Amino acid sequence: MGTKVCFSREITPEKVVELYRVLGITLPGKVAVKVHSGEKGNQNFLRPDFWRPMVEAVKGTIVECNTAYGDAFGGVRDHTESHRKLLKYHGWYRNFDVDLMDAAGPDVIWPIPEGKVLKENRLGKNILNYDSMLVLAHFKGHPMGGYGGALKQLSIGCASAAGKALIHSGGVSDSNIDAWKKHAEQDRFCEAMADAASSVVKHFAGRIAFINVMKNLSVDCDCCQVAEDPCMKDIGILASLDPVAIDQACLDLIYAAKDDPGQAHFINRVESRHGIHTVEAAAELGFGSREYELIEL
Repeated sequence: MGTKVCFSREITPEKVVELYRVLGITLPGKVAVKVHSGEKGNQNFLRPDFWRPMVEAVKGTIVECNTAYGDAFGGVRDHTESHRKLLKYHGWYRNFDVDLMDAAGPDVIWPIPEGKVLKENRLGKNILNYDSMLVLAHFKGHPMGGYGGALKQLSIGCASAAGKALIHSGGVSDSNIDAWKKHAEQDRFCEAMADAASSVVKHFAGRIAFINVMKNLSVDCDCCQVAEDPCMKDIGILASLDPVAIDQACLDLIYAAKDDPGQAHFINRVESRHGIHTVEAAAELGFGSREYELIEL
């Protein structure tokens, strides 16, 4: 039967909290709430007001890390000062406690002895300040990974700038400049994301939960300054204790949306980047299952 994934077609802040409650977990201690806070100019990311009831329900702290753009893609989140200014501009500081976890080094280094590509993950040192984690993912497409969901939030989302470079380069370099010059072959990149995600799930084992919101379904990520407008209709909210199952369920819902005129465009983005391979690799690493039971509420 597989892991339980709760699903609602109603997309409201209150429904997010309701689905979290259905999971039956109480996240202990100090809770890190991982969101995608949105790049400057991006129109699709989910705003602080949408997440506020959920963050307040767990008394959580919003956590983010700097990006590894270098000069390749622009954006302002690759430096602590400009990143913090953007977080304030987008309203995150106005609503919550916010922690840019790699604002000051040194990074935390977690070993991944069974990793397919990476043998270590590098994360902002402040991740050690938290007892549990709630991963709030805006499910959408992604220019490099094909799609972005819980596994991306765990991997690239939680990695420091050096850790992001390590993932993108397939373990070759922790330099944000080299990461783009030496970007890994696509399947190795997907496997590196799965490796990095595994270390975060292992650290917070039994103290982590996942919510994916299938809204503003663009083929582009919230990290894009100039993102395509959504091409598909909103689908719903999913919640689970399994990051592999929740991402697999979201992809299955995309494939099931046969009457949506934007479906083909979204699927092309996923398949052209072999996005499913991140899910495959994560399942093979054993920290989640592609088999699930979808429970519609």
